[in-house]
Amino acid sequence: MTKLAQWLCGLALLGSAWAALALSPAGLQLPVPYRQALLPLPVYLLVAFGCYSLATVGFRLATFNDCEEAAAELQEHIAMARADLRQRGLRFDPQ
Repeated sequence: MTKLAQWLCGLALLGSAWAALALSPAGLQLPVPYRQALLPLPVYLLVAFGCYSLATVGFRLATFNDCEEAAAELQEHIAMARADLRQRGLRFDPQ
């Protein structure tokens, strides 16, 4: 099962439980304070998920590692490609 399918199954389960409680089926009467807290719950969860996502992206961006070895290797490959192209007769404009 893919991660998307797991998330969708979890959301469907939570959504159906919320709908069952929010629509108050026959025989189940929630007290007014619980009902008032239950109705806007999906909006609160969506805002909390957005805050978590923003914090995660910000943290990952702040702790992003530079790859010095990969940059040096890439520069070496570029130099080798330029030398090969010069050998084949291609001229580069000076930068």
